[in-house]
Amino acid sequence: MKILTLILSVLLVGCSSHSSLPDFTASGYLADRGVVRIWRKNSDRDSVHMMTVFTPFSGGTADVTHYNWVDGKLMSIARQVKGDQPDDVTLRFNAEGKLSFMQRQLAGQRQAVSDETVALYQFDAGRMRDISDALLAGRIMLHQGHWLGDGRVQSCEGTILTPDFDAATRQRISQMWMRDKQATMLAWLEGPDGNELLLQGQADDCQWQPREATF
Repeated sequence: MKILTLILSVLLVGCSSHSSLPDFTASGYLADRGVVRIWRKNSDRDSVHMMTVFTPFSGGTADVTHYNWVDGKLMSIARQVKGDQPDDVTLRFNAEGKLSFMQRQLAGQRQAVSDETVALYQFDAGRMRDISDALLAGRIMLHQGHWLGDGRVQSCEGTILTPDFDAATRQRISQMWMRDKQATMLAWLEGPDGNELLLQGQADDCQWQPREATF
């Protein structure tokens, strides 16, 4: 995938500054087992709030994780998986990076969080921030909205967009739209090399998409 190639190349050479971008951004990429969407808000004192949503190709339950950094230091991780076996994990760290609070609720039961698991969560937080940096440095932006049936999309923000999908992608979108006779939700990436469709379905992701004012 072109997006994955871009991520790897930017990580290898080092991320360029994305100070010209707005403080609130959305990006994403195709992973091995599903789609990752990333919303991010940068604030003063090198503070970052990042939300990642992993949607598996298998159609299973989405995995939502919130990360917070203050003064460049990871302060908290909150992960939530819904479904038949809901799994909620909350980790908080002090200014020295040591664990100050941990809680896990698996299917309604409290569970311990091992040191190895905490370390894995910390590692994954750093990895996701590096990927976010790379995507933003490459100007890879996420858009979401409802397909209107004529090449246009009404974005979750209410604007009308005309993403430049290739012919095969447009045909696939139109076929699903005409077959189901229901609103079709799209999530796609826009970058210097064009557009890439991430998700297509009937679930209205605009209902939960983060808004800058409340993020």
